[in-house]
Amino acid sequence: MGNQQGTTRIQGIVVPLLSVILGLLIGAVVMWSFGYDAFAGYSAMLRGAFGSPFYVGELLREATPLILVALGFAVANTAGFFNIGVAGQTLFGWLASVSVAQMLPELPKMLLLPLCILAGIAAGALWAGIAGVLRAYFNTSEVIVTIMLNHTALYINNHIVRNVLTESGDSTPRITANASLRVPLLSELTRNSTLHAGIFIALIMIAVVWVLMKKTTYGFEFRSVGLNPDAADYAGMNAKKNIISAMLISGGLAGLGGAMEGLGNFQNMFVQGAMPAVGFDGMAVALLGIGSPIGILFAALLFSTLKIGGTSMPLMSGVPVEIVDIVIASIIFFVGASYIIRLLVKKLAKVNKKEVA
Repeated sequence: MGNQQGTTRIQGIVVPLLSVILGLLIGAVVMWSFGYDAFAGYSAMLRGAFGSPFYVGELLREATPLILVALGFAVANTAGFFNIGVAGQTLFGWLASVSVAQMLPELPKMLLLPLCILAGIAAGALWAGIAGVLRAYFNTSEVIVTIMLNHTALYINNHIVRNVLTESGDSTPRITANASLRVPLLSELTRNSTLHAGIFIALIMIAVVWVLMKKTTYGFEFRSVGLNPDAADYAGMNAKKNIISAMLISGGLAGLGGAMEGLGNFQNMFVQGAMPAVGFDGMAVALLGIGSPIGILFAALLFSTLKIGGTSMPLMSGVPVEIVDIVIASIIFFVGASYIIRLLVKKLAKVNKKEVA
């Protein structure tokens, strides 16, 4: 039993690492195929992510909502649900946080900022709760429901921005300093980057989710429901309650990620042409991190390195920024095809045992 758990843990580390390495190799092959220098491209990416305090600040700012959205997806996934609606829940958290900031601009910062953050959490949780209730009581597919809710969230957001928060405008005014997550000290340390205090909230939530999933009854019940809802119900666990609770927590974390965008990064709300990329990128981060809070932290930093560093590739090396999207897509592909990698790891392990014997 101990050997099996050890092998599973090793695979949990090896599979993501191999996925990243293979994704980077494919990116290099694509660059070389079109006549670009892959070494120069990746060197430019690293300089664009870590070459100055400003870039490091932008990297951490990019990672902040990714961590929170990924944690939300991971909680639902642990309970056995593929919450593809985190993008819509992120959008609602963003909208709600900015809306409260616009409605109560004169409120003191000590009251307004927490109120805006709580509004974002509540909006994301309620939007995810719709899918949770439908799954718990009507056994509907959360995948289909959340996909439809994503589109609904997009059009509701655009309607509210155009007709409620503004007068036929495409973006709201910027929020007041009382609702902002920006901290002058962080901006000074990172040479006027957009890094904000949300990074500390994200790090705190990593610890909170780890404790919730590993050290509490709720976490145990979520895992039990995810493995076998019928057996969990037979053991006296309320499957319906756990389904709804998992989705509420998942949506709340995604909504918190949206609040980071509204109160920290953009500091306003605007008409969206499509679902915010942070929602779908957060899902990819959760998958690469194998649902582990610590794994999610490192996966978010990797994605942020690719995103922020990738913007420097065209200027520093002439490599198109689209190469970054190819690398990210390749990494996600190999994470999705992790069964193949696990099979290869098992075969290699068997070969090594035979050689030792």
